[in-house]
Amino acid sequence: MKQTYINQLKDRIGHDVTLKGWLYNSRSSGKLVFLQLRDGTGIVQCVVFKGNDESVFEKAKALGQESSLIVHGTVKADERSPIGVEVDVKGIDVLQNVHDYPITPKEHGTEFLMDHRHLWIRSKKQNAILKVRHTVIKAVRDYFDSNGFILADTPIFTPAACEGTTTLFEVDYFGDDKAYLTQSGQLYNEATAAAFGKSYAFGPTFRAEKSKTRRHLTEFWMVEPEVAYATYEDMMDLGEGLILHIVKSVLNERRAELEALERDISKLEAIKSPFPRLHYDDAVKMLQDGFDKGELGASDRGRPARSEEDAGQRPAVRRFEWGGDFGAPDETYLSSQFGSPVFVHHFPTAIKGFYFEVDKDDPKYALGIDLLAPEGYGEIIGGGERAASLDYLEKQLEAHNLPRESFEWYLDLRRYGSVPHSGFGMGIERTVAWMCGIEHVRETIPFPRMLYRLKP
Repeated sequence: MKQTYINQLKDRIGHDVTLKGWLYNSRSSGKLVFLQLRDGTGIVQCVVFKGNDESVFEKAKALGQESSLIVHGTVKADERSPIGVEVDVKGIDVLQNVHDYPITPKEHGTEFLMDHRHLWIRSKKQNAILKVRHTVIKAVRDYFDSNGFILADTPIFTPAACEGTTTLFEVDYFGDDKAYLTQSGQLYNEATAAAFGKSYAFGPTFRAEKSKTRRHLTEFWMVEPEVAYATYEDMMDLGEGLILHIVKSVLNERRAELEALERDISKLEAIKSPFPRLHYDDAVKMLQDGFDKGELGASDRGRPARSEEDAGQRPAVRRFEWGGDFGAPDETYLSSQFGSPVFVHHFPTAIKGFYFEVDKDDPKYALGIDLLAPEGYGEIIGGGERAASLDYLEKQLEAHNLPRESFEWYLDLRRYGSVPHSGFGMGIERTVAWMCGIEHVRETIPFPRMLYRLKP
């Protein structure tokens, strides 16, 4: 009999079906065994009645958690079921009867679950998170593809730093040559934008940052659009449209998963255009006023650590000074003042990368933008306008002590047809964490890489 998937069962009421999957959980009551079968598309209760076939009943009773099996039965409507149906079992084929499955319905510590991540992703909540991730990624690609962007992949091996030399993973590259795992595809995006007008890269990026906070991974995925003849203001428009499309897609396609995660859906439904846009100077004043009033960091005070990793990792709350970069408490406070994503622009040139364009009227400002997500999820978009002047970039390379020979190809982009251009990067994992309303980005990627974690 042709396989039926669990998410198709509502259209098969009264029909005989064959389901192929794994035993999520089970219980027995007298002459009945209730099997919770999962197949990746959902979970359905399969009822085995002893009076129908005692051999099938005994086989069902002997099954252990995560046994792989094929179930034959009839679909029946059931108002009590979360999916509106259950299956009256007529036969079972057991591919493997599993015993001593490590992850039982009891509570397990985070370290244990991370050590068994390859199995943990089978659980309801982890499964729901990764399905939301799928929808976020699909929404990102659909948004750029439908707006005339060309996907142009950028290299993972690079000859030099893009975001600073202190967070590079160094790799031996055939003999004496050194290569580094990419921190960003941005510099290469600038080349493809000059070829296609609008391009984007989408792939893994790496930061050797020795951080153990809930917002950091050493390997994460980032989408990076780049647009010729675009300003930093254009990037705020583009980023806002992207976020609105992602939120709409997740609400439309993953409502059941959000409910399984106990996400407050109303907070996502409240995300509307336009997003507030805040000059860095105004953000500084807001932070200083919040500190003076005793509001900054108030929601974090006395809060117990979410985990051992979180303990001792919270930055100390202090009065923010002009010229500094935002920490987690600062980002959380700023976004809390609006209840929506908020753009901050015109950061001090000194804290931005060598490639940023400066404000011609006041060069102490770089034309950079950050988008801060609400609910304490921090920066999810960072970017801005790129420097178009060859002379300025040459001076910047020298000032940042970067090897000229590694960037000659990049300087060519200013020698041959340089134009104003802008772009940004959006981190997938932080965005997924926000969509799902979960605490730590480690659950937003199938197999996270963090400080002191390289397995499984």
